[in-house]
Amino acid sequence: MKVLITGGAGFIGSHTSDLLIKEGFKIRVFDNLEPQVHGGKKPEYLNPDVEFLHGDITNKDQWKKILDGVDAVIHLAGMVGIGQSMYQPVRYLNTNTIGTALMYEAILEDAKLRKSIRKIVVASSKSIYGEGAYKCKRHGVVYPQPRPTSQLENHDWEVHCPSCGEYVVPIGITEEKPVQNLSVYALSKYDTERLAIDFGNALGIATVAFRYFNVYGPRQSLNNPYTGVAAIFLSRVKNNNPPVIFEDGKQTRDFIFVEDIARANLLALEKADKTDVYNVGSGAPITVAGVANIIIELLGSKVEPEIIEKFRPGDNRHDFADITKISKEMGFKPKWDLKKGFAELIKWSETQHAVDKFEQAEKERLKYFG
Repeated sequence: MKVLITGGAGFIGSHTSDLLIKEGFKIRVFDNLEPQVHGGKKPEYLNPDVEFLHGDITNKDQWKKILDGVDAVIHLAGMVGIGQSMYQPVRYLNTNTIGTALMYEAILEDAKLRKSIRKIVVASSKSIYGEGAYKCKRHGVVYPQPRPTSQLENHDWEVHCPSCGEYVVPIGITEEKPVQNLSVYALSKYDTERLAIDFGNALGIATVAFRYFNVYGPRQSLNNPYTGVAAIFLSRVKNNNPPVIFEDGKQTRDFIFVEDIARANLLALEKADKTDVYNVGSGAPITVAGVANIIIELLGSKVEPEIIEKFRPGDNRHDFADITKISKEMGFKPKWDLKKGFAELIKWSETQHAVDKFEQAEKERLKYFG
């Protein structure tokens, strides 16, 4: 099988390429070498056995060229960054939403492509969920709306039941949870997902939309302050700066190692025979402060996290995946525990020059939302 991986020079894409080549697939990589991530240069880690094509997913003619001759598509290309998306909405929607729509226009306009492409996998995101899933002692499973500003201003960080107002306990998020799309980035990823599901059904192409949770590991950009909390904290500590943690640090997230994500992408090609959406996470929550402390410990640093007791509008309190569906239907089970995975990330980071741009990114955000 020949597989096109868009964004294939990136963090998730390159690991996916490596695994698929190892498993005997032929890989075509399409990437724009985004300056914010790659500095416009092809990364040294890119597998030499891939067919590399440079270009932009917002160009339909280029889509027609790169789709020719492939049997499957793993569509990972896109702009990443919740905060940045809120003051660059056109850039995010143009790349993530329109870029995906153009793929389907290219397929629709070419009967040969409609027959040859047998499977499509697209990268959605856990960010579409917004606030997490919870259980109330009186009302069972509930899906609260974002915490109101008045509550956060009183440093009341935890989530209340929308029916009775009592505190609720976080539980794993299933795929049935209603989405909230609290950022332009989340909306653009939901657009990607829905376009893929709708056209998958309309065209009869088995399509999988993976809602990735917090992905981390080697090759993650340490110079992009919008790429994710693990890389941001790592860049801070490597520059002897404290990781800055909003609220009280007890908010929880679900971190999944990049090689587990690559394996999920492989399973989708091998086992998925229908069009559907799936969570891809570890299913194991950890506090944001806990992540910072693991990174500090593994680096042997003496810095301490700076818990600032401030909030960012749109931040959710807790989220972690229920991975029952992908486990049952594809046999997916994460192989990497958090400490082992972070040790690999730290080991790789020793070969990298990390530029701490957190404060620059915060100034940009506060310019618009201060």
